[in-house]
Amino acid sequence: MPQAQLIGVLVALSFTGTARQVEELNAAAAAQHLQIRIFNASSAPELEAAFADMAKAGVGAVDIAAGPFFNGSRSQLVALSARYSLPSMFGTRQFAEAGGLIAYGASVEEGYRQLGVYAGRILKGEKPGDLPVVQPSKFDLVINRKTARSLGIEIPPTLLATADEVID
Repeated sequence: MPQAQLIGVLVALSFTGTARQVEELNAAAAAQHLQIRIFNASSAPELEAAFADMAKAGVGAVDIAAGPFFNGSRSQLVALSARYSLPSMFGTRQFAEAGGLIAYGASVEEGYRQLGVYAGRILKGEKPGDLPVVQPSKFDLVINRKTARSLGIEIPPTLLATADEVID
């Protein structure tokens, strides 16, 4: 049996959602016959070290877990992905717009729209505790084809056709 492709998962331990994300990633990777390895970083120097470690480990692609620290480190993450020629996936479209390869996640704009709906309902007298919890229903898939070309990656036309935005 051929060796499974190794996917690096970059997490910041300071983010409370990490354990659940890693659990879901392990299940998804196993279903696709992939292996994942977790790399931790919670500071700029740790990001540098994590990318160097991923390159040494032979990681074929990187999934950047969602979290406030990484959102504030967008430029550095995109630059490190490019420097180490590691295809990287992010959770919000702003990363792909900044030069990341691909972003897939809940639509931030739709979240703000829903926030406005909730605020309106509260202002009309509804009690916050009576409002339902709403899960995201709109997700954005953004592909940066310019970054794909620089990494020598051919994006399948069917994936490009399903993307919400393709950046050239």
